[in-house]
Amino acid sequence: MHRWAATSHRVGPGRRRRWLRITVLLCAGLLVLGVAGRALLPWFVRDFVNRTLDRGQLYSGHIGKVGIHLWRGAYSIHDVRLSKTTGNVPVPFFSAKRADFSVQWNALLHGRLVARFSMEQPEINFVDALESGESQSGSDGAWLATIRDLFPFTINSATVHNGSVHLRVPQAGGLSDVYISHLEIAIDNLGNIRDDTTPLAATVQASARVMDQARWEFKMTLDPFAYRPTFHLAMRLLGLDVTTINEVVLAYGKFDFERGWFDFVLEVDAKEGQLSGYAKTLFRELRVFDLAKDIRHTNPLQFVWQAMVGGTTGLFKNRPRDQFGTLIPFTGDLSGNTSADILATLVNVLRNAFLRAYLPQLERPSQSTDEIQFAPPEFSEILFMEEPS
Repeated sequence: MHRWAATSHRVGPGRRRRWLRITVLLCAGLLVLGVAGRALLPWFVRDFVNRTLDRGQLYSGHIGKVGIHLWRGAYSIHDVRLSKTTGNVPVPFFSAKRADFSVQWNALLHGRLVARFSMEQPEINFVDALESGESQSGSDGAWLATIRDLFPFTINSATVHNGSVHLRVPQAGGLSDVYISHLEIAIDNLGNIRDDTTPLAATVQASARVMDQARWEFKMTLDPFAYRPTFHLAMRLLGLDVTTINEVVLAYGKFDFERGWFDFVLEVDAKEGQLSGYAKTLFRELRVFDLAKDIRHTNPLQFVWQAMVGGTTGLFKNRPRDQFGTLIPFTGDLSGNTSADILATLVNVLRNAFLRAYLPQLERPSQSTDEIQFAPPEFSEILFMEEPS
């Protein structure tokens, strides 16, 4: 009995040391595997993202390095580039310096597991060429499905910093470019994690500069769970120097501007896919026709057309504000069946010219004041917005 106790006493510490060594070795092995896995994880993620971007038949893409941020449940990808694989398009459809997918931790307080998405310096290039193989619009790409593949959680919020959007039209000397730059976008509550009672729970706000000088604003509220799109949006452009877009206007309208400023307001309501709204186009201090210049530099047909456009805008302009403009009401649906009220548009040309000039502000305050408000214009813009006495 005593001999067994002594033997047990001698064996016990040895076993404990052996189990301690096994535990230490196991922890060390797990640590080595964790470190190795963490080191290899960016490579696996980069390979997965590149394969996902290359799935499309019309667009292919690749990325640069990948960053893993375990402490916030995120990964970031750098130098994203998507290009059209068919035809001969000289610019990529999409590129971005950095894109970041992360878990939105504060949503867990509301019992939801959702994601946050952000991009830095994204650029989108639309190209409108005579040949379909040289054009790109992106309408034939499954972009939402691609984003869901890259991050499986529901996207609840998104931000864009310093983005740009370009419309490029081939010209004899290359590509003309009408662009939006300094684009900032904030999208919030797409998953309605706060259980807001209003159906238009999600919000989109954006601002930018057009041709690096005109101010552009966009605001939108929407129902993220509507079976068919339900939203209210308003957009405003203030003070675009029309001479900066002469190349594109000449390509589409067969005339150009000598001088002038352009303001634009758009407001749209959509209920279960049915649209109603208006667009307001306003030209200030506009000059289209210059007899001495146009007779030297345009062909006869373009000269006559330029004279007609210049004469019409001059005849129907509001003289106290030196403004030609109109309001264009429209209705339709999101399937493309949208029609403008031509008679109302013509009547509104006369209203702007001879009764009361339109201003670059929203026309539906009873519907939009509580939901959407634009910031007051800058002082230089107020000078053009005063009502004529």
